[in-house]
Amino acid sequence: MDLTKEEEEALDGKYGQSISIAYKILVSIGKATDAERLIPVDWVHLSGVNYNTIGAAGVNFLRKYSQETRFLVPTTINPMGFDSHKQTNLSENFKSQQDQIVNAYEKMGTIPSFSCIPYELFQLPERGHNVSFAESNAAVIVNSVFGLHTNKESSLSALASAVTGKAPYSDLRISNLRDPKIEIEIDTELNTELDYGVLGYFSGKSVKESCVSFGAHINNIDMYKAKSLAAALGTSGACGMFSNKEITGEKISFGREEENSVMDELNTSESGDIIALGSPQLGMYELSLLSDMIGNKKFSKQCMIFCPRSIYEKASNSGIVQRLENAGANLICDACTCLSPLITPEEFDGVITNSVKAAHYLNKSNRVSVCLNDVRSIVKEYTR
Repeated sequence: MDLTKEEEEALDGKYGQSISIAYKILVSIGKATDAERLIPVDWVHLSGVNYNTIGAAGVNFLRKYSQETRFLVPTTINPMGFDSHKQTNLSENFKSQQDQIVNAYEKMGTIPSFSCIPYELFQLPERGHNVSFAESNAAVIVNSVFGLHTNKESSLSALASAVTGKAPYSDLRISNLRDPKIEIEIDTELNTELDYGVLGYFSGKSVKESCVSFGAHINNIDMYKAKSLAAALGTSGACGMFSNKEITGEKISFGREEENSVMDELNTSESGDIIALGSPQLGMYELSLLSDMIGNKKFSKQCMIFCPRSIYEKASNSGIVQRLENAGANLICDACTCLSPLITPEEFDGVITNSVKAAHYLNKSNRVSVCLNDVRSIVKEYTR
C-alpha cells in the first residue's frame, strides 16, 4: 500500500501503541482487499457494544485499549444489551460487564447514541463522502439510500477507523465499483416490510457481489421497507449495497418458491409469548405508524418495542409513547431485538416479530422460535 510518511510513522509506533495497532488492522485489511491507499472518513459507527456480542474477551480488550486511545472523528455506537433507565432481571455480572464496555467507549470519545439507525439521528455528510459503518443495516442504507461510501466494516476495522480517521480505499469506496453486476428479477408481489425483508435475506444469501440491483421494484419504497430490506440483506451475506439500476448481465429469479423457502427457514412457530418490534430500531415514522394502527386497542400479549433514546424523547413529546404504553407496549431504549439478553428460551417459548434480521438471530443465537409476520397483521391479530 502507498502510505504517507505520517501513516508509516504511525504504523511503526511513533504516536503510541494503540494508534500503531489501529494502522496495522487497516493496512492488513487494505492488503487483503487490494486497496492502494488509506483515505479519510468523516464519521464512524461502531458495533461490538452489546456484551452478548463481544463477551469477556472483548471487554478486556476494550478496557485496556481505551487507556491511551482517543477517537479522531465523530463516532457513534450500536445498541447495548439493555435499557439502563429501566429495571431488569439481568445478572449483576452482565450489567457490570456492559457498564465496562460503555465506559471504555465513552472514555475514547464516542457519542453515546446506542442505536443501529444513526442515519435517522444525525445530520449526514454530503453524498459521496466516506464513512466507516460496522452496523450492517446502517452500512447498506447509507450506501444505497443516502449516497455515502462505506464498506461493511467489522467492529475492529471500524474501531481502527475511529482511532485513525482513515479507511482502506477499496470495494464500495471506489465509485466505479458501486454499480451492480447482478440483478434480482422479482416475480412476486412485494407489499409489506416483511416482503422486502424476505427479498433482502434471499438476496444476501444468493449474491456474492458487493452491490445488487432490484430494478424499479425499490423506486418508491418508504423507510420502513428500506430498513427491512437493508437489514436482511446485510444479515445473510456480504452484500453491502442495493440499487435500482437495471442491468443486462446476470439475473437471479425471486418468486413465490424462493419467498416460501426463506419463510420455511425463519418462521419456526405459529405464535409466541411476546411481540418484539425494532430490529433495526424503530424511528419516528414507524412509531407513529404503529400508534395509528393500534388506535385505542390494547396488545393481548407482552410487547417490546426497541428504539433510540432520542427518538423515544421526541415521541414522548408528541404523545406517541403514551399511546403505545397505554396499549400495553414496553418501549426499550438503547437496546435492540437482536442478541438481546432480555429474550431467552428460559422465559419465552416463541417471539412474534416482523423483522427478518431479528428472526435470524433469535432462531440461531437466542435459541427462541419465531413467528414471522408483517406489522399490520401482528397488530390485527394481537390487539383487542
